[in-house]
Amino acid sequence: MTELFDRRLIWFVGAGPGDRELITLKGYRLLCAADVVIYAGSLINPSLLDYCKPGAVCHDSAGLNLQQIIGHMAEGIAQGKLVVRLQTGDLSLYGSIREQSEELALLNIGFGTVPGVSAFLGAAAQLGVEYTVPEVAQSLIITRMEGRTPTPALESLEAFAAHRTSMAIFLSVQAIERVAQRLMDGGYPADTPAAVIYKATWPEEKTVRGTLADIAGKARAAGIGKTALILVGAFLGDEYHYSKLYHAEFTHEYRQA
Repeated sequence: MTELFDRRLIWFVGAGPGDRELITLKGYRLLCAADVVIYAGSLINPSLLDYCKPGAVCHDSAGLNLQQIIGHMAEGIAQGKLVVRLQTGDLSLYGSIREQSEELALLNIGFGTVPGVSAFLGAAAQLGVEYTVPEVAQSLIITRMEGRTPTPALESLEAFAAHRTSMAIFLSVQAIERVAQRLMDGGYPADTPAAVIYKATWPEEKTVRGTLADIAGKARAAGIGKTALILVGAFLGDEYHYSKLYHAEFTHEYRQA
């Protein structure tokens, strides 16, 4: 049975980290049914567009400004078409969904959202690691280094590094030397494990591992200068402890020791 989606809405869909099979089932169904797709061509795996039906109109937003994107959306809605905005990873991280929704509101156009698998999740899966290792790290900081888009003063890399917990750094690999130095200046020891994952889950994925002292050189030697995630923290190292949840002597609501 074909699912009916509200054509009065713009549907924002998280495309996932790269692997075309890591889109959600709901996102897949929307993409299959869409009449108009506006996709982030510089970031998503283009093979995702193979899910589109024949005759679907696909617009690459890489060369468009905000008003041009909104124009395509408004035109599709006016024509009674099902419009999908396909964005990389998950919509809630560096997705610019807020500015698009604000512009749509000015046109009295609503929207629906479908979450996606973020690159930091895809990267952890590919490395086979857990960000929250008992007694090693129980928090994950997701951030980026400031560039043309500034970051709040209290969210500097140095400030976050003082916690020495797990960190996933987006949109910063082009300045990895500065990233590594600032993290060490903020409190991470130079021998803190680090990894750089280029296009996690894509066929051309590339990974380098090292420490904060040498990860920049390894990433440069591998030719990684964009579209990569930097992971930092002891969770990447050899220390681990078993959780209490499954310990034979640990009593909880569902099991008596």
